[in-house]
Amino acid sequence: MAKINDNYLKLKAGYLFPEIGRRVRAFTEANPSAKVIRLGIGDVTRPLAPAVLKAFHDAVDDLGTTDHFAGYGPEQGYDWLINVIIENSYTPLGVSLSTSEMFISDGSKCDCANILDIFAMDNIVAIGDPVYPVYNDTNVMIGRTGEADDKGYYKGIVYLPCNEANGFIPALPTEKVDIIYLCFPNNPTGVVASKAELKKWVDYANANDAVIFFDAAYEAFITDPSIPHSIYEIEGAKKCAIEFRSFSKTAGFTGVRCGLVVVPEEVMGTMADGEKYSFNKLWNRRVSTKFNGASYPVQRAAAAVYSEEGWKQTKEIIDYYMENARLIREGLTEVGVTIFGGVNAPYIWLKTPGGMTSWEFFDKLLNECNVVGTPGSGFGPSGEGYFRLSAFGHRENVIEAVERIKKNLK
Repeated sequence: MAKINDNYLKLKAGYLFPEIGRRVRAFTEANPSAKVIRLGIGDVTRPLAPAVLKAFHDAVDDLGTTDHFAGYGPEQGYDWLINVIIENSYTPLGVSLSTSEMFISDGSKCDCANILDIFAMDNIVAIGDPVYPVYNDTNVMIGRTGEADDKGYYKGIVYLPCNEANGFIPALPTEKVDIIYLCFPNNPTGVVASKAELKKWVDYANANDAVIFFDAAYEAFITDPSIPHSIYEIEGAKKCAIEFRSFSKTAGFTGVRCGLVVVPEEVMGTMADGEKYSFNKLWNRRVSTKFNGASYPVQRAAAAVYSEEGWKQTKEIIDYYMENARLIREGLTEVGVTIFGGVNAPYIWLKTPGGMTSWEFFDKLLNECNVVGTPGSGFGPSGEGYFRLSAFGHRENVIEAVERIKKNLK
């Protein structure tokens, strides 16, 4: 009889967002006339930029011609897309990358999970708390952890609390770790890290032969010119960091699917015999074996994001969401809600009023305001007492949701 992977049974509850969906469905079925405004899951709502959409259509048309038909492409991504990303998104930051160091994928969520394939099971992993659940849950699924304790912490993972006292920036671990997950601008808290903060992590990683997994999915939303967009802006990072980026929020590709991983050739791991080996070569082997590449039309659409017209249109969409964030942040501040984030990121992290738990506040907003957000506890034990709202909504809905919440909390 085939046996299951018992590690999946360690997961304490259903993935956060399906649980939110279950509660919302139950509410809407019981209240069919209610207008529910969703500011929970970070799914985009604006259409693709016209220049991007045209490139998408043109690429689909290519598939209908003999001369321009594209079948299997390079598993690592087409050079013409990789080069345009390097030229437009890394070179202006003073970051030098070779084509062989970037890999195009179908989204950074998959990449953050799949990267674990090339790391040994006995590596000690450190993650922030609260944190994007994928980091935690995928380490549980592959068998790196023991059971969870009463708080929800899994044995075998080093948790780094991110709270109001430390400005939601985790402190360096007091013990040696091998893999460190960092996400800035942060999901869920919306905070950013300065160059000085990131330098501490790069120095720690290099001193301890650790590797940083740097999730920069929201870098396009940074408005402060002093805040780094890439970990590679920090001296020494190319020796210790793997960076993940996504077109999902930057260009509205949540349903299109495209992302990228940067694995510098200088990032080395240790083999069983103590010799060093390049993670770039391992990732290339993994991609070549398990992935057939993002589709040709998707990659053409992604390249169009960086055209002069495409980036102007894309930036207008980003600005639209950031205006939503401002409206949420300032509107809720008016009624005394303590707010974090929402300045360099599309997420607003708020303190639940009146000492409510995060799920109690979720139910209050859903039942009394017909507004959906995300309970902070779903991101980890340190997220209890906090709540995430997303700026990825239609402007009229954002305004209405803020007014409903303000009226309820007055």
